[in-house]
Amino acid sequence: MTTDLAAFARDKGVKYFMISFTDLFGGQRAKLVPAQAIADMQEEGAGFAGFATWLDMSPADPDMLAVPDPASVIQLPWKPEVAWVAATCVMEGAEVAQAPRNVLRAQIAAAAAEGLHVKTGVEAEYFLLTPSGETISDPYDTAEKPCYDQQAVMRRYDVVREICDYMLDLGWEPYQNDHEDANGQFEMNWAFDDALATADKHSFFKFMVKSVAEAHGFRATFMPKPIEGLTGNGCHVHVSVWDAPGKASKINVFAADPAPGDWAELGLSAQGAQFLGGIMRHATAIAAITNPVVNSYKRINAPVTHSGATWAPNTVTWTGNNRTHMVRVPGPGRFELRLADGAANPYLLQAVIIAAGLSGIRAKADPGPRLDIDMYAMGHTVTDAPRLPLNMLDALRAFDADGDLKAALGEAFAAAYLKLKHREWDAFVSHFSRWEKENALDI
Repeated sequence: MTTDLAAFARDKGVKYFMISFTDLFGGQRAKLVPAQAIADMQEEGAGFAGFATWLDMSPADPDMLAVPDPASVIQLPWKPEVAWVAATCVMEGAEVAQAPRNVLRAQIAAAAAEGLHVKTGVEAEYFLLTPSGETISDPYDTAEKPCYDQQAVMRRYDVVREICDYMLDLGWEPYQNDHEDANGQFEMNWAFDDALATADKHSFFKFMVKSVAEAHGFRATFMPKPIEGLTGNGCHVHVSVWDAPGKASKINVFAADPAPGDWAELGLSAQGAQFLGGIMRHATAIAAITNPVVNSYKRINAPVTHSGATWAPNTVTWTGNNRTHMVRVPGPGRFELRLADGAANPYLLQAVIIAAGLSGIRAKADPGPRLDIDMYAMGHTVTDAPRLPLNMLDALRAFDADGDLKAALGEAFAAAYLKLKHREWDAFVSHFSRWEKENALDI
C-alpha cells in the first residue's frame, strides 16, 4: 500500500498528481499538482471552493481541502507522467459530512464495528457515441438483438482492448468484455473488492473510459437512457459480506449450505437474507441515490425496447437466477442489485447499499417471498409488492420520508442531497420542451 506519494512519484516517473474528489452529483473534480508539491499536499490537502461544485456550500465558506488518500493512487496508463488519487474532503479540521467518499467511509466503519466487511463488484455499462452525442458511433451496429454481437464488438476492438489492457496492467483482474443489449453499448467486468476500493475503481473507470473514447474520436456516456427505444445503461452491483477486509477475508458470512426455504435453498445465510431484507425494505428510497437523475426513470419505467426487454426492474421484487427482478441471487453467498444505473455516484451507490443492508441486519428484516416469474411477462399479476418510483421527484420524496435511511447515511448528507436534487428537479420542470408545444400549441 502506497503511503508516500512523493516516493511514488520518484519510483514511477510521475510528474503530476490529479487530486480528485467526487461531488454530490457524481462530478469528478480535481486539481493538477506537480510532484514537487505533493508532499505538502499530502499533509495539508489541495484547496477548493466547495460552492463552485455540486456541494451544498456558499461562496462565503472557507476553503475545502482535498487530502489525497495514497492507498487509492493510480498512475494513468495512457499518460503515465500523471497519477490520479482520490481525496478525503476536510473543512476547518473536520471531514465534510456530505462529501460522498466520506459518506461511504462512514458506512464501512459502521459495518466494521459489527465485524462485517462488504465486498462488491460493479457492471458499468456505457455507450460509444459520435462526438455530438446524438447517435451511436458505429453505423453498422443495427441488429435487432445486438447483445454479444461478435462483429460489432470487434469493430470497436481498439477501444475495448485498450481499456482492458489498462485494467490488466493495473491489476484489476478484468475477466470479460462484451457488446451489450443496445446498439452501441458495451460492458467490461473486473474482480470484486472491498467496497471503497470498488468505488475508487468505478470512479476511475468512468474517467478512463471517457478519456480513451475521446482519444479514438468517440464519446462515451454512462447516461441511464441516452437513446430512445434502446436498453439503458445499468450499473448492477454484486454484494457479499465477509469476516475481514481485503485478502485477509476467509469467511463469506452471506454463504450457507442450501436448506429448505425461499432464500436458504439459494445458499444465503440468515444474515445475508436480513441484509437483503434491508434492501427490499428501503428500495423506493434507495432509488433516489441509485437512480439519481431525471433520465434514470426512462430506464426503470421503460416500455419494451427494440431488443424485446429493458433488463431493468420497475417493482420491488427478488428472485433466484432470474434477470427480470430488482434483485437476483445467482449463486450462494451473494446477490445482485439490478436497480442502479450509469448515473449513480460510485461512492453513494456503495454507501446506500451498506446503510440499507446494515439496517436490515439490525432489524432482522425479512426480504419477503421469492418470486420466480418472468416479471416482464407477468409483472402485472404482482399486486402486493411496491412499485419503484415513476420519476425523480417521487424518489426524492420516498428518500425524504425514510427517516431510518437518512439517519444512517447522515442527516448532513441527506439534507444537502435533497436540497440540491430538488433544485435540479425544479430546473427540469421549469424547462420548456418541444413536446409541450407539439401537444398543446393548438389546444
